[in-house]
Amino acid sequence: MNIVVCIKQVPDAASVKWDHEKGTLLRDGVQSVINPFDYNAIEAALSLRDELGGKVTALTMGPPQAQEALREAMSMGVDDGVVVSDRAFAGADTLATTYTLAQAIKKMGQVDAVLCGKQAIDGDTAQVGPGLAVRLDIPCVTCVGDMEIIDGGKGLRLKRMCEQGYDVVEVGFPVLLTTLASLNTPRVPSLKGKMRAKKAEIPLWSAADIGAKEEKIGLKGSPTKVFSTHIPKFEARREMLQGTVEEQVDFLVQKLKEAGII
Repeated sequence: MNIVVCIKQVPDAASVKWDHEKGTLLRDGVQSVINPFDYNAIEAALSLRDELGGKVTALTMGPPQAQEALREAMSMGVDDGVVVSDRAFAGADTLATTYTLAQAIKKMGQVDAVLCGKQAIDGDTAQVGPGLAVRLDIPCVTCVGDMEIIDGGKGLRLKRMCEQGYDVVEVGFPVLLTTLASLNTPRVPSLKGKMRAKKAEIPLWSAADIGAKEEKIGLKGSPTKVFSTHIPKFEARREMLQGTVEEQVDFLVQKLKEAGII
């Protein structure tokens, strides 16, 4: 079985810094980490491989230093890694990103399963997984919270979590899944895995390598335009309620009416 897990490097939430004048994120000096939901996708991919055989390839789009994220994935047990990296990819929105990733996956040949985290914590769109499935023309099951192999390895029984509870979905291969944190507990990198990952040669594929069309990648392939951003300011204010219970309730109701809440 040929399994691809898509991962993304995101800024470490614990060290995020903002340019309050421009309303933008300062990335210089901020450590990058693997998107938290992607760890669950990695574990799910490894579990499928352990049960059904085959190999797992980690794929990411980013600058050359994104190789470090792939090395971490490989230290967990991922077999191979590929970075699609080209200045022409800069400024890509989710439409251009899914096109680029799909081109890279098609270059890998027949793929039986593609796994992605539910969403990236820096964008929170949750669009890349489903968009990639459309590009690859394969079924997609999002927000997977439980997974079971059925039919002797020919398919999966999944719990797709939703607001009302969950749906039980049975699907065959090929398929694309997006994973929740509740799906599994990611394994810890082993010493042997770290040593192998450190020595691994991770290829960098350019736009030309994956046969990407110039008008479909980066800014040219991105219809989403950001005209302005701002950082919301939160001011904590409090008032102590005094008097009898009835007086406090009347005062609170009046304040809520003034604020337009009721």
